[in-house]
Amino acid sequence: MSEEKSKAELLKEELCLKKEHFDEVYGDETGKADEFCKGYMNFLNAAKTERECNAYIIEKAKANGFEEFDPAKKYCQGDKIYYNNRSKAVILAVIGKKGMSEGAKIVASHIDSPRLDLKPTPLYEDSEMAYFKTHYYGGLRKYQWSAIPLSLHGVFIKKDGSVVNVNLGEKEDEPQFVITDLLPHLAKEQSKRTLAEGIKGEELNILIGSRPFKDDSGSELVKLNILKLLNEKYGITEADFVSAELELVPAFKARDIGFDRSLIGAYGHDDRVCAYPGIEGLFSLDVPEHTAIMVLADKEEIGSDGNTGLNSAFLKYFIADLAESEGIKGRHALSKSQCLSADVNAGFDPNYPSVHDKLNAAFLNHGVVVTKYTGARGKSGTSDASAEFVGKVRAILDEAKVCWQIGELGKVDEGGGGTVAMFLANLNIDVVDLGVPVLSMHAPFEVVAKADVYSTFKACEAFFKS
Repeated sequence: MSEEKSKAELLKEELCLKKEHFDEVYGDETGKADEFCKGYMNFLNAAKTERECNAYIIEKAKANGFEEFDPAKKYCQGDKIYYNNRSKAVILAVIGKKGMSEGAKIVASHIDSPRLDLKPTPLYEDSEMAYFKTHYYGGLRKYQWSAIPLSLHGVFIKKDGSVVNVNLGEKEDEPQFVITDLLPHLAKEQSKRTLAEGIKGEELNILIGSRPFKDDSGSELVKLNILKLLNEKYGITEADFVSAELELVPAFKARDIGFDRSLIGAYGHDDRVCAYPGIEGLFSLDVPEHTAIMVLADKEEIGSDGNTGLNSAFLKYFIADLAESEGIKGRHALSKSQCLSADVNAGFDPNYPSVHDKLNAAFLNHGVVVTKYTGARGKSGTSDASAEFVGKVRAILDEAKVCWQIGELGKVDEGGGGTVAMFLANLNIDVVDLGVPVLSMHAPFEVVAKADVYSTFKACEAFFKS
């Protein structure tokens, strides 16, 4: 015989905010979450840089019936288009029944991640060892990048304009690269450094070879041998590094984590873990009420500046072109648009509880996290979404039965972070952050929960359809 609930229990159910665990409330969707994440893990393995993400997304968009955007063309409801911005950012759109007169539903993510870029003149030899010099990109913790296998990705652009693509170190039979570290027996002085300076920026030098060119005598023969190998494989000379964009990223593959396989460990969750659910949400659409736009930007990890970052005008121009083809001013379409800035938040880590306000932290397996504001300390560098818009998003998520939570990025005085939200808000668009909680954010191997990735897909899909 079941016991009746007390008045207090009934009142708590009615009045108190519920902290929902995905498996407790949406356990029947666990299989769907696991299956969805297989595609996500394939995406992570195939696209480790912004250029590779761009190419992957455009190829998949074409397979889903998207055509390249023509600003001179007038589009009809149901048309699917993409805009390629310099092979490093991309916009996808499905034209809605209401056109641009009622604005667009936008989901914005970024496809760049912290990494090591090669300097313009990177190759040198020291003590009969060849190295690449690097300049780290984004807010990474330098000590985490030593003594791990690295792969080389990017492009050489030769003087004649020809493009040479590089992707080396991902296949089993390919060489990989590494930053060496001191053995503990000789690290007495290094161990006195602060954690932030355990490995310094100018010590992030990549070991790339040690065999000399054998057909002659002289200095820097190891460097010469490396140049010979690069010339044979890619047809380049040392001067071609000047017009190259080459990145060292972790050579790890995405892997299931835990005996229960509930988690994913990988490089680049920030922010591809929001980009992939966003594009899949867009691909699920037929003809939405409002025009649905998925923007995947570059440069977020270094402030979103540059012509492929969202602090530039490429999204504004794209929306203006769509609006003007319908006889509407671009600024009016922007003002009526709504946006989810789909970016990650810091997941609560029981190993480091002191940096979080547990009442306002995001927890793994509790679904997609809505972040009303980011910024640092006194909300510096954030757009701070309005209560009205948060209310609308909350209603959309609940109606679609999405597992979601509210959260902040750490305690008030601990630091903070930024997203692209403020650049969308600067266009007079209603915007709020929403994304996946991550453990070990910006590390070479980050961790997320499959349930949260799937919940983010459901959230983006529901927003596009609203």
